[in-house]
Amino acid sequence: MAVSGQPQTGPLVRRVRVTNLANMLTLLRLVLVPIFLLALFAGDGHQTPSRIVAFVIFAVAVVTDRFDGALARNYGMVTEFGALADPIADKTLIGAALIGLSMLGDLPWWVTVLILVREVGITTLRFAVLRRGVIPASRGGKLKTLVQAIAIGLFVLPLSGSWHVTASVVMAAAIVLTVVTGVDYVASAVRDVRGRSTAA
Repeated sequence: MAVSGQPQTGPLVRRVRVTNLANMLTLLRLVLVPIFLLALFAGDGHQTPSRIVAFVIFAVAVVTDRFDGALARNYGMVTEFGALADPIADKTLIGAALIGLSMLGDLPWWVTVLILVREVGITTLRFAVLRRGVIPASRGGKLKTLVQAIAIGLFVLPLSGSWHVTASVVMAAAIVLTVVTGVDYVASAVRDVRGRSTAA
């Protein structure tokens, strides 16, 4: 029995520290963004050594995204800070890379605008329906994120010839997945809101 005036503690009460490994990886990803941009724009923005360094930094940031979520879920490190910071870090990394590549003339602006409009739109929709419950990321959405990262990584590398064609094909696949998953998410959100309204 808990003593009056004292907080009750026990095996069911568990506090998760904000300064855990999963959140540190998320913060690392945010810190890597400006470093990645510095490497990407070094010199004239098309120097082979700098582009390789930028690719390595981008790859490390993407890998942290694979690990922080898994750590948070599997080892009880889920926090409100992590839930908010993780998607912000993801969008910041992808957005910075796309805008940087378009500024250097390596990627058409319409591709960057299309992807960013989709990401901002879906993020806004997530917040709009948050009070009705969170709609989890679909497998298609996770595949979209992976293909986007691979496509961007290939464009960051100083590729030429058939490798550049490969990068363009992967980016085309990323664009298709971006549009399809965006439409699917909106449809799922609408169905979920209607279903909850009907149940109420």
